Amino acid sequence: MTVLITGGTGLVGSHVIAEVLARGERVRTLSRRPDTSALPADVEVVAGSLSDTAAMRTALDGVDGLFLLSPVSLDELTGSLQTLDLARAAGVEAVVYLSVIHADIFTDPPHFAAKAAVEKAMADFGIHATVLRPGIYLQNDLALRDRLIHDGVYDPPVGNAAALFTDVGDLAEVAAAELLRRLAAPAAPAVTLDVVAPQILGGDRIAEIWSAILGRQIRYGGDDLDRMEATFAGILPNWLAYDLRLMYRRFQRDGMIAAPGTDQRLKEILGRPMRSYTEFARETAESWKAVHA
Repeated sequence: MTVLITGGTGLVGSHVIAEVLARGERVRTLSRRPDTSALPADVEVVAGSLSDTAAMRTALDGVDGLFLLSPVSLDELTGSLQTLDLARAAGVEAVVYLSVIHADIFTDPPHFAAKAAVEKAMADFGIHATVLRPGIYLQNDLALRDRLIHDGVYDPPVGNAAALFTDVGDLAEVAAAELLRRLAAPAAPAVTLDVVAPQILGGDRIAEIWSAILGRQIRYGGDDLDRMEATFAGILPNWLAYDLRLMYRRFQRDGMIAAPGTDQRLKEILGRPMRSYTEFARETAESWKAVHA
């Protein structure tokens, strides 16, 4: 069978592609620049994006399943809703949608609100999809090496309420497993699944983890959202920097709580617990040592 994986050139999508290919299914994806996309040779690439309805009709033609990942953008909601409607028209029944934890509660960050609207639309459309709701990606912290090692600071303003993290590799495995389950049983009931490790953290505790692993004092950089927004605005569009500010504000104020039974459901899918932040930090520190030895 053939699965269309949107966002296939990004961090999450590329992992999902690898997992679906490893399970013996064919993969199609989208890219604005197919000639420069570093994708496996056996992946079929369609030129275009979610907001390009002509490209989406082509991409959805003849596929059996859809992994819908909508990159954070000003037209995220439009592209997602159009894609779902086109998928229905194309007869695609096996759908897995990548949302975010508490999308229906944290509706002030625009990209959370967009995902909440997509979740509601799928229910209204009668689409029996699996909705995956990850937390903060562990892999985001791979970029913190210099700040941690040289300055002794953990910067992301996650607060100290309750932060939940997600390993992208684990997320991809869950996504692939759900895609195959739905390909085998397209009429299976709709499912919403938080995909987060059970370790509940805050900025201070994360700093303690890095301190123990790196063998030096690491401090949490604090909850200063003005500084965070200014930093992001130097590398991202202003609207996205503000969107992220609103996201971190909710993390700091309300924290995250996984749905009851989440850990057991994920163990049943993966055959093991989700990768913890401590495991990630330990393995990451070892890789840094190997590279810079």
